Amino acid sequence: MGGTVTAVSSNGEYSFTKPNRDSITLLSGLGVAGDVHAGVTVKHRSRVAQDPTRPNLRQVHLIHEELFGEVAEKGFEVLPGQLGENITTGGLDLLSLPAGTLLHIGAEAVVEITGLRNPCLQIDTFQNGLLKQVVGRDETGAVVRKAGIMSVVLAGGVIRPGDPIQVQLPTEPHRALEQV
Repeated sequence: MGGTVTAVSSNGEYSFTKPNRDSITLLSGLGVAGDVHAGVTVKHRSRVAQDPTRPNLRQVHLIHEELFGEVAEKGFEVLPGQLGENITTGGLDLLSLPAGTLLHIGAEAVVEITGLRNPCLQIDTFQNGLLKQVVGRDETGAVVRKAGIMSVVLAGGVIRPGDPIQVQLPTEPHRALEQV
C-alpha cells in the first residue's frame, strides 16, 4: 500500500494557504523546517490560547489530492497548499488509515499519523461554502472530516514532489482517526 507526493508546501508566517516549494525538509520531533507550525509544543493559534505547553500532534498536515477533484465537482477550485497542508498526496486513501500508521516518505522521512484535521471557519473565508464540502455527516449522523490528516515527524529528511510514500500499519487492534 502506498502513494506519491504530488506537492509540498510551507510557510514561515501565519496564513491560511502555504506556497508550493520544490522541496521541504522534515525535522525529527519538530515538523517542517521554516514552517510556522513546526515545534515540539502546539503552534496552532487556538490551541496555543488553550494551553501552549501541550505536545504538537499537528507538525505535518497531509491532504489527498483526490479531495480537490471531489470539491471541483461541486464548483470549487482548490490547488495544492491552498488548504494549508504541507504534503499533498496522490493514490493513497489517507482518511482510512488508522492512528499510529507510519508513512515512509522519500528516501529517509517517516511521519506517524496522529489524527484528523479539524477544519475551521477559515475555509469558508477562503471559498464560501467550502467548509460544508470538507466536513459533513455520514448516513448514521456521525461527523466526517475530509480536510486531511495530521502527523508528527519520527525521522527527518527532504521531501519532493514525485517521492514515493510507503504505508506501515500499526499492530492491531487499529484505532480509527479522531480529530487532533
